[in-house]
Amino acid sequence: MSGKLYLIPTPIGNLEDMTFRAIRLLKEADVVLAEDTRTSAPLLKHFGIDKKVFAHHQHNEHQSVTEVIRFLKEGKQVALISDAGTPAISDPGFLLVREAIKNGIDVSCLPGATAFVPALVNSGLPNDRFVFEGFLPVKKGRQTRLKSLVSEERTLIFYESPHRLLKTLEEFSDYFGPERQVSVSRELSKVFEETVRGTLTEVKQHFETHTLKGEFVICLAGCSGK
Repeated sequence: MSGKLYLIPTPIGNLEDMTFRAIRLLKEADVVLAEDTRTSAPLLKHFGIDKKVFAHHQHNEHQSVTEVIRFLKEGKQVALISDAGTPAISDPGFLLVREAIKNGIDVSCLPGATAFVPALVNSGLPNDRFVFEGFLPVKKGRQTRLKSLVSEERTLIFYESPHRLLKTLEEFSDYFGPERQVSVSRELSKVFEETVRGTLTEVKQHFETHTLKGEFVICLAGCSGK
């Protein structure tokens, strides 16, 4: 009998967001895969999870998938975690899930922490329909992607790193207009959680005079059609 693949969300900041079920399944798993074993070690230790952890990240996932599928076919229970949030959402996991399904192996993703959900709800922007873009291409394809989103009427959600935030907000102003409404959240669930709302011009001015720290979620209002 084949094993089962579990995708287990981990806290994006506050350790109290870890679920009882996530802790139990990590303790019961035969194999634990982590995006970065150094990042996951303190988390696992905090919850008393004593397991050998194998690396599964964007640089080795094509190679490691074969071995993981072998574990699953041997009947092992495999748990995949990322550095923070839900695996496969802008993190490794998609390739493994697809291969497991191809091989008739059960896959179960637990509900749990994902950064864009609280950012969207906090934004005050329409959230009945939205588009999750994750990280934009850094170079190739970036302008093409932005041009394709200019007329999008649904709320747009992006992830961004601290060192590219100001450049991204400037580009958004060029493509979407400086008066487009935006909400930028950082350090979600942590002590210094912050959400800044306003026009692209206003929000960019705010972050030009503040320390850029943490991972950022940008929620951009859709095109009004006017």
